Amino acid sequence: MRGHRGRYRMKTIELDVVATRGDEIESRHHVHAAVVGADDTLIAVSRDARLVTSWRSCAKPFQVMPFLNAGAFDDLHWGDDQLALSCASHGGEPEHVAIAGAMLRDIGLEEGDLACGPHDPLSARGMKVLRESGARLTRLHNNCSGKHAAMLARAQTAGWPTYGYERRDHQVQRCCLTSVATWANLDEGSIGRAVDGCGVVAFSLPLENMALAWSRFARSESDDAASRVLNAMRTRPFLIGGTDRFDSILIEETEGRAVAKIGAEGVHCVAVPEQGLGIAVKVDDGAQRAQFPAVIRVLQAFDVLPAALSPRLDDFLRRQVRNTRGEVVGEIRLVA
Repeated sequence: MRGHRGRYRMKTIELDVVATRGDEIESRHHVHAAVVGADDTLIAVSRDARLVTSWRSCAKPFQVMPFLNAGAFDDLHWGDDQLALSCASHGGEPEHVAIAGAMLRDIGLEEGDLACGPHDPLSARGMKVLRESGARLTRLHNNCSGKHAAMLARAQTAGWPTYGYERRDHQVQRCCLTSVATWANLDEGSIGRAVDGCGVVAFSLPLENMALAWSRFARSESDDAASRVLNAMRTRPFLIGGTDRFDSILIEETEGRAVAKIGAEGVHCVAVPEQGLGIAVKVDDGAQRAQFPAVIRVLQAFDVLPAALSPRLDDFLRRQVRNTRGEVVGEIRLVA
């Protein structure tokens, strides 16, 4: 990282989030963040921008880039749908499941070859469709099934073993580590590795380096693989999340001016191509309910979002707390 200078004066942004009950604050979430500008400099912070934490699913765009660079993605005649789903934390809706299943069929594999386990769809629509259809819950419903299908395809087309593709010493995961290190401007040995919720490698690194990678991603016109990934995410927002998912709604409401990617345990990253901004947010206690208002507040601080939000985004900024009778008893909101 370069020094704290550039087109913006360094900002300190208050991002802590509280949950209230009546007039009292019942819970408080501390939020860290780093924002890197178009000249690779840190231009805004909340709390500790150097905090080291797991990148989780925010790393997905960088994990698929080696596959594109190898040329095998195009040999399969795949396009933006498959690319977007490879970067997605999708809601397990029928469209998501269908694309992931087709990706496996294209390489002669099936659901059982996925290393991720099944879990309930993350979107309300996905859960409703599954319940009403009486269909079986499968690994394709896992929000990371697109990433896993792409990793299997990377192994299959390269002539590497498909079994064990999720393990840290497999060639697929070594390529992902190299990509993450390059984009985040870190030595591979300085990046922590553990097992993600879906079974593949999860990387840990400082927030400011996450933001640096996403800033470079936002400015990736000259890098063919990265620009293709960014375009797929901008033009296929539904595939990135789903009907009621924050990332899809943010991309839609900004018409692609902000491209966001959720990660588990309160991690979120955003690219703002027009300004070359990269944003990384981490909720200290991992609470997802706090990361959405924090992301919105950062985007408002840089005029990516207006003070008066659309109804769909405003619902994420200030969310009502209701009791079991449906009565509003409090709210989740930013401190500032």
